[in-house]
Amino acid sequence: MRDKFYLYWGNRIDCPGKHCDSCEGLGHQESSLRCALEEAIVLRRTFVMPSRMCISPVHNKKGILHQSNDSHVEEIWAANFCAMDSLYDMELISKTVPVILDNSKEWYQVLSTSMKLGDRGVAHVEGVSRMELKENGFYANKLLINRTASPLSWFVECKDRKNHSAVLLPYSFLPSMAAKRLRVAADLVKESLGDYDAMHIRRGDKIKNRKDRFGVERTLHPHLDRDTRPEAIMCRIKKWVPPGRTLFIASNERTPSFFSPLSMRYKLAYSSNFSSLLDQVVANNYELFMVERLILMGAKTFIRTFGEDDNGLSLTDDPKKNTRNWQIPVYSLDDVCQT
Repeated sequence: MRDKFYLYWGNRIDCPGKHCDSCEGLGHQESSLRCALEEAIVLRRTFVMPSRMCISPVHNKKGILHQSNDSHVEEIWAANFCAMDSLYDMELISKTVPVILDNSKEWYQVLSTSMKLGDRGVAHVEGVSRMELKENGFYANKLLINRTASPLSWFVECKDRKNHSAVLLPYSFLPSMAAKRLRVAADLVKESLGDYDAMHIRRGDKIKNRKDRFGVERTLHPHLDRDTRPEAIMCRIKKWVPPGRTLFIASNERTPSFFSPLSMRYKLAYSSNFSSLLDQVVANNYELFMVERLILMGAKTFIRTFGEDDNGLSLTDDPKKNTRNWQIPVYSLDDVCQT
């Protein structure tokens, strides 16, 4: 036991912090999980992974692009959590950073040993940087470093994410660590699609309008609604995706046939086209998105909703993160469809 050392951040991703009574979406929780895993890499410790991930009801609504007539499937989708190993392959993750689940026999043994050792075996830390944990000899031989005393959400511990040299795990790390059955399902879909392009289109959770004190409609992403409509998409992607190509669309749009106008130029495909396969594999929207992300990653040309780096293609030039600047929505296509 003592040849291993452990790092524990708690049994809920993003908790403690302001999301203890609820939880964020998969992407937000993955940002927090990557932060904790990066610290385990720096400290050369085994990370104690929560055995469950909270599922936010807001992010677990079945979109129009993936429906099922199976009432049992619909009932399963109503769950508010899922097993962590139903999303991720723990053996695969452990090739980069060793992990164990907090419902494993090994973790119970660690807890038992740490109780016997008391302060000699456990360091309860708050407000201590990972570099201090690494360089301060006081922590070096502690069996367990316990970060649950921190009142901060997990991702807040990684404030310097814009400094790429400080990021040890890329965004693509956890999506590529999907559970084996999800990877197999994605491979089958990709094989069926053949040579294809893909788009991830966020609408439902990002298009939020409100009226100011003068009754004027405002939104945080003034061009997003326009830029993710079929007519704007057609103009935007024509230089990237030639006519006649197979175009896989992953989206949280809930209006039936919303993207159908794109079929004038492309062969459209959605996860719903593969329901007979996916309904046997996915039990919630998080698992579905894990599969969809693998499909998106396999496309010849992949187009995101928001520009997330200098080299990626995106449907809108609006910044992804805007929490304060409410602006008047823009719907004119003049600056989109100029030839």
